[in-house]
Amino acid sequence: MTRLRFGAFLAPHHPVGEHPLHLFRRDLAFASHLDRMGFDELWVGEHHSSGWETIGSPEMFLAAASQITNRIGLGTGVVSLPYHHPFTAAQRMVQLDYMSGGRAIFGTGPGALQSDARMFGIDSLVQRDRQDEALGVIVRLLEGKEPVTHECEWFSLQDARLQLLPLQEKLPLAAASSISPSGMKLAGKYGIGAISIASASSSGLQALPTQWSFAEEAAAEHGKTVSRADWRITMFWHIAETRQQAQDEVIQGMYKWNNDYKTTVLAFPGARLYDNPEELMADTLAEASATTVIGTPDDAIAAIRKLQDISGGVGAVLGFAHDWANREATLRSWELFARYVVPEFSGHTRSLRESALDVAATASCTRAARQRRSWRRFRPIHAPPPRWRSPRGRWRRRPAAKASALPRPA
Repeated sequence: MTRLRFGAFLAPHHPVGEHPLHLFRRDLAFASHLDRMGFDELWVGEHHSSGWETIGSPEMFLAAASQITNRIGLGTGVVSLPYHHPFTAAQRMVQLDYMSGGRAIFGTGPGALQSDARMFGIDSLVQRDRQDEALGVIVRLLEGKEPVTHECEWFSLQDARLQLLPLQEKLPLAAASSISPSGMKLAGKYGIGAISIASASSSGLQALPTQWSFAEEAAAEHGKTVSRADWRITMFWHIAETRQQAQDEVIQGMYKWNNDYKTTVLAFPGARLYDNPEELMADTLAEASATTVIGTPDDAIAAIRKLQDISGGVGAVLGFAHDWANREATLRSWELFARYVVPEFSGHTRSLRESALDVAATASCTRAARQRRSWRRFRPIHAPPPRWRSPRGRWRRRPAAKASALPRPA
């Protein structure tokens, strides 16, 4: 497997009350910050309700982000396929691939919010089936091998062909996976990547090996292969110089996010209202798993190693972007992660550390040798030979007397 990649998953989750114009500008500035810090991927979601999740077109946002970034991969996290005609969804992603210079990643899902599906008049029971149907058509369109004709109850195509194929030789695809195994099965069915979004809990973490087995079984059934290098897992983190500083920076924002969004708006399974932020922080730290870190870079490193051990290995770790802390502390958290966590897994500091240890060992041997030579130099083994001063003032060893000059014995 290639080296572990790192990125951000921007749903986004913004508390209601801030001017939307500044939310969009702030999110674009965040994308630029991630690119400067060297992160590998940025994933942006699609939502049409809830008030907290303000990006309705991830393709449009990523197209704007592509103009202020240079190297970071730009993924839709995700395009809710039941809400779109497959042809236009594929065409928009191809255009994004060109506008970004070949950095687009096509993430798909059935739609996360029931409120979105209700507005579109879509029964939530058919969303996963429609994602599967649309994804099969999109794969054929992106391959461009032959015209596509498809008839079903919610869209139709007649000899359809994309006039532009992706700039990349093969546009990366990924299916979102939550609690249900359907996302992983789709990934296996079409031989594409997967994004495990609901892994940020103890139960979700322990279920990761089982989730991956669904992808492998589906791939074998349909004659495809899947790679762990294309498997992405989301986790929550906030990093500071000390654990106490990290907790102090997020305690109020996390409390608002849990009570106002996760519990009240989203009604996430298992979520509950807390009477005070201290109680929520205590429970969060007590239940902290390998996918939730509020602490130091060392804590994040240990959590990711644990995540790798439990899952059996993944290709990328995506930090779930949030507004728990203020703007400055949030950017600082991502900077600390890039400076001290990423190199532990990319190997960029390994040779530096080895070089420092080698030089330190050499210096230690040199000091020991000098001490031994110094001890021998000043040890009085015998009297020094007589010396005489030359006309130039230099001390020289007095030459030994010749045998002929010695007095003869009587």
